Amino acid sequence: MSRTGRTTAQARRIALNVLLDGVVSAAAAPVARWLADPHGGLLHPLWFVAGGGITLLVSGLPFRMAQQYWRFSGLSDLFNIACASVVSATLFSALLHLAGYPLPSTTFPVIHALVLLTCLGALRMFWRLTARRRLMVAERERVLLLGADHEADLFIRAMERDHQAGRRVVGLLTGGTQQAGRRIHSCPILGTIDETPEILKQMSASGRLPDTLVITTSELRGAPLSRILEVAREYGVDVQRTPSLTDLKPADSVELRPVAIEDLLNRPPVALNSEGMSRLIAGQVIAVTGAGGSIGSELARQIASFRPAAILLIENSEYALWQINLDLSERYPAVQRHQIIADVRDRGRISEIFMEYRPALIFHAAALKHVPIVESNPIEGVLTNVVGTRIVLDEAERSGAQAMVMISTDKAVNPSSLMGASKRCAEVYGQALDMRARAGKGGLRCVTVRFGNVLGSTGSVVPLFRRQLEHGGPLTVTHPDMTRYFMTIPEAVGLVLQAAVRGTQDASGEDTTDQRLRQGGIFVLDMGDPVRIMDLACQMIRLAGLKPETDVEIQITGLRPGEKLFEELFHGREAPVPTDAPGLRMASPRTVDFNIATDAMNALEAACHREDLSAVMEIFHRLVPEFNHNRDGKAPSAVALSQPDAEITA
Repeated sequence: MSRTGRTTAQARRIALNVLLDGVVSAAAAPVARWLADPHGGLLHPLWFVAGGGITLLVSGLPFRMAQQYWRFSGLSDLFNIACASVVSATLFSALLHLAGYPLPSTTFPVIHALVLLTCLGALRMFWRLTARRRLMVAERERVLLLGADHEADLFIRAMERDHQAGRRVVGLLTGGTQQAGRRIHSCPILGTIDETPEILKQMSASGRLPDTLVITTSELRGAPLSRILEVAREYGVDVQRTPSLTDLKPADSVELRPVAIEDLLNRPPVALNSEGMSRLIAGQVIAVTGAGGSIGSELARQIASFRPAAILLIENSEYALWQINLDLSERYPAVQRHQIIADVRDRGRISEIFMEYRPALIFHAAALKHVPIVESNPIEGVLTNVVGTRIVLDEAERSGAQAMVMISTDKAVNPSSLMGASKRCAEVYGQALDMRARAGKGGLRCVTVRFGNVLGSTGSVVPLFRRQLEHGGPLTVTHPDMTRYFMTIPEAVGLVLQAAVRGTQDASGEDTTDQRLRQGGIFVLDMGDPVRIMDLACQMIRLAGLKPETDVEIQITGLRPGEKLFEELFHGREAPVPTDAPGLRMASPRTVDFNIATDAMNALEAACHREDLSAVMEIFHRLVPEFNHNRDGKAPSAVALSQPDAEITA
C-alpha cells in the first residue's frame, strides 16, 4: 500500500472512532440524567444530547482516544477512557451550571462519568471479542502450550495479533503444581509439564488431541525434552518452539521453529569462573590461531567480552578471517583487533607476529581436524598439527608469553588415525614444555584441553545430516554402532577458558589438581555420555516431522580410513581424575622428557620436509605406542569392540 493509501485508511479509522465515541457519549448523557433523577424522564433538549457527545470528544483529545486501536485495547487504553470520562463529566456539569440548567442531583457528575466509562469500555470490549471470534472461527490448528504462565500469556497475546496463524490454544501445561484448573485468557491450565503423557492420553481418549505441542520456555532441554518428543511422537503430535521471550513481542506474525538438536544434547549449565577469566584476559594482548574456525571464532568472541587490550586474529584463510573480524567489529567495536594472515607452519612469520605484538596468552586452535582428509594428506596433517604446534609453542616462549592453551581432541586417545596420532604428538611436546616450566625452570606454560565433537562445527555430522535432510535424504551413517561425544561450541569454549584460568594459576600448595598439572596432566572437558550416531540421525529425522526409513532412508556406508567406532576421552592408563574446577576432569597420560621430545620433533619435521612417510610413522609409533592405525577403515572385531567401551566407563 502506498503512503497516501495508508494515510487515507488511517484517517478513515480515526473518523470511525470519533463517530462511534460521539454517538455513545451523546446517548450516555440522557441515560446518566435518568439514573440521577429517574422521575425526570429520558426526553431532553437536543443540545443536552449533543453536549454530551461534544464534551467527550473534546475531553478525549489529550488522551488520544481517537487513535486507539480497539481490537488491541488493554489496561492503558481503559485508563485513558476513565480519565477522559471524568474530564468529560466534569466539563458537561460545568456547562449545565453556566447555562443555568440545574443538575439532576449532586451525584450526577459521578454517575455521568461511570456511564461514559461503562459504555465506552463495553464498546471496545465488544469490538475486540468480535475480532477474536472471527479468528476462532477461521482457526484450524489446535495448540497445547508447555511453559511458564507468563510465557504462555505473552504467546497468546502475540497470537491475537497474528491474522494468519490459524492456531487456537486449547490448553496449557506449566511448571507449577498448584495451577491446574485456573485459566489464562480463557485457556485452561490442564496440569504440569511432567504430566504431559497423562494429559495427552486423556485428550486422545476424549477426541481432543492437539495438533501441535508448542514449547514456550527455553528451560525445557535435554532428557525431559526427549521424553516430551517421545510421547508426542507416540500420539502423532508435532512439537515446535517459540522464539525467545525478547523476540515474542507484538508483531504481524508468530514464527514457530522446530526443536533444535542442541536442545536435546544440552546438559545443565556449568558455573564458570568469570571473575578469573576477566583477571586473566582484561587489558592483555591475546592471540588466537585458527581464529576463523568453529572453535577459534567462538574463542575470539568470548575473549572479546572480557575487554582485552587487543586480539590477534591469526588465520590462514582470508575469507574466514574477514568473517570473524566483521563479527567482532559489530559485537565488540571497542576491542582492538589485528587481522593477521599467517600459516602456523611458517616459523619466521609466527616469530615476527609474536615479537611485534608480544601476546600474553595464546589460544592455539589451528589444526587439520578431518580424519579422512588427513589420511589422504598425511604430511600436510603432520606439518600443521605437530610441527605447527611446536612452532607456535617455541615462538610464544621466545616472545615472553605467559601461557599457551592448546586445543586437543578425543581422537588423540588410543588413536587409530593419523589425525589423532598427530594431535597426541602435539600433546606430548606441550606436556614436556609445560612440565619443565612448572618444575621451576621458567618458560612458557602449556595448558592442554581435550574434548570431543562440537555441534555445528564445519564438516561435523549434524550440519551434514541437515544438508542431507534438505535434499530429501538419505542420511549416511558409517556404522550402526558408532558413538561420539558431543557438546555445543559455546559450552566447550567456556570450559576451555575455565581450563585456561585454572591451568595458569600460581599455586604453591599440594592441591591434587596442581600435582597433576606438574605431572603433565591434561584437562578433559566433561562431555557427558557418548551419543549413538544412528540414534542422532533418527532423532534429526523425527525433529523434521518425518519418519526414519519410511520418509527418509538411513544408509550405512562403512567406516572410513582412520575412523573408530568409539572415541575415548581417557585411555586405559589415564584414569579420569576430578579437578577443583567445575566441568573439568584431568588425565595424566605418559610423558616424555623435554630433550627427548625436542629430538623427536626435529626428526619429525625433517622427515616431513623429505616427505618420508615411513619415517614419520616410525616416530609416531615411538611417541604414541598405543597408535593402532586403521588405514583401511575396517570395523574392529566383536572382541575389540568391548575394550573401548570399558575404557569409556572407566
